[in-house]
Amino acid sequence: MIPQHRADTRRRRKALPRKALPLTVGLLSLSALAVQTAGPAAHPAAAAGPRPMTPAEAITDARLDAIRDDPGRMERFFTALPKGGDLHNHLSGAVTTEYLVELAGQDGLCIDTSTMTAVPPPCGGNARPAADARTDAEFHDQIVRAWSMEDFPPDGNGHDHFFDAFGKFGEVTWRNRGKLLADVADGAAKQNQTYLETMVTPASDGAKRLAEKVGWDDDLAELHGKLAAGGKLDGLVAEARREADDADAEYREAAHCGTSGARPGCRMKVRWISQASRGSAPARVFTQLALGMRLAERDGRFVAVNLVAPEDGENALAGYRLQMRMLKYLRGVYPKAHVTLHAGELWPGLVKPEDLRFHIEEAVGVAGAERIGHGVDLVHEDHWRRTARTMARREVAVEVPFTSNAQILGVKGDDHPFGTYRDFGVPVVLSTDDPGISRTDIGNEYEYAAETYGLSYPELKDLSRASLEYSFLPGRSLWRGNPTREGYALAGPCAGELPGVTAPGGRCRALLDSSEKAESQWRQEVAFHRFETTVGASGSGSESGSVPGSESGV
Repeated sequence: MIPQHRADTRRRRKALPRKALPLTVGLLSLSALAVQTAGPAAHPAAAAGPRPMTPAEAITDARLDAIRDDPGRMERFFTALPKGGDLHNHLSGAVTTEYLVELAGQDGLCIDTSTMTAVPPPCGGNARPAADARTDAEFHDQIVRAWSMEDFPPDGNGHDHFFDAFGKFGEVTWRNRGKLLADVADGAAKQNQTYLETMVTPASDGAKRLAEKVGWDDDLAELHGKLAAGGKLDGLVAEARREADDADAEYREAAHCGTSGARPGCRMKVRWISQASRGSAPARVFTQLALGMRLAERDGRFVAVNLVAPEDGENALAGYRLQMRMLKYLRGVYPKAHVTLHAGELWPGLVKPEDLRFHIEEAVGVAGAERIGHGVDLVHEDHWRRTARTMARREVAVEVPFTSNAQILGVKGDDHPFGTYRDFGVPVVLSTDDPGISRTDIGNEYEYAAETYGLSYPELKDLSRASLEYSFLPGRSLWRGNPTREGYALAGPCAGELPGVTAPGGRCRALLDSSEKAESQWRQEVAFHRFETTVGASGSGSESGSVPGSESGV
């Protein structure tokens, strides 16, 4: 099935003279045009022009041009395209809505028909058994529309409807973390992805109780000491690890991993990102962040922390600078933990002008974020050019989910800073955010980028490579230097190797064995080789519906 947003994208698509666009620039957005007319040269790479294509890339690029007016072939092409990892993904918002409805029925939950919210039994009054949705199609569709953007009117308040959905199905998601992961991992694997970083809230109730017990202290070092005293914070870590163990077991059972009937998601490499709600009281935010960073240093399944919930919320706006200071302090305590932050998920009219001036800058400069989620309001910040140059220099990637940016903020096409980031040499990775709520998939995000910004196949390939390069997988990269600035060239141990053509030599093999990141990147290159070979041999881009490269080994 073609997602509704994919069909809408085709209707909005402009006819673009793709070959006339420089590879590192793409279609200039209005904000990018401001860079060229009002500021210094964005980045040396912006004027470098396109890199030479390999013969296989040229054939694949020509095939993409040839099928761009055929929706079915475009969908198959972008499903088959190896797309690396999804680095911005909320587990509860990523699961398919139909599966949430089914789980609500399995768990014996009820639906409050006045709000379409899942509630515990017994059912009565306005509360109707969720299991009724199995036989009542109209009731089922009402739930799906309330829990997602399905059929949402284009002139409606997408922002509120999107965020309200989480509360409506929350009674389902906290009960079924492993089953949710099985569903989400399956979807990613079928989209020819191999890696997933997904956000959850570990030990949520325990962290709330501890925060209330300890209370707030303006001295962050003193506050952290109170949380850690007597093993209290370590107790939360242990609770979070038990939750992860239970979720892993449930996931493996639901996906039949290790059996002859293993589902596609069993091939996915998955890591957790601990999230804290930026709308909570300061003591709770700090406790959740401290827990997440402690977890990231003690359990390899957890890699980073993030702040979630609407960035335009009253508490989120009032506490933004304090939360950035919290993260600055905690990075000093937990230097091995990674930080990725929702920042700049704002737009004029949503908040006061003064709230548009500094969020990305402080996320990068104060909190030390290694990636930025959304970053939509970039050019509305006071020192945005300096911030963009800093991001480029430090290789702070921006996670771009086109569909949710359009649904929540109404920002798309020329208004989106996608081109501006690329002009400045900032790494960009495409992501899904909440594909269950958005009714989309990662293939649609790549197709949107190709059609809206006139990207060539090599540009799409490098966006996919970036999703692993800027992941939090441990180990050395397969790539040399700054690949966004210098291009994707194999690092010394693997220089001269031909992934997918020959087996890695001794020094390269040693790198792959010692680095999860390099090993995953090598597998991605093997997948690209198979994808390009399939396109070149058949001229179809996987016309049969198969996914070349999904079984790619080293």
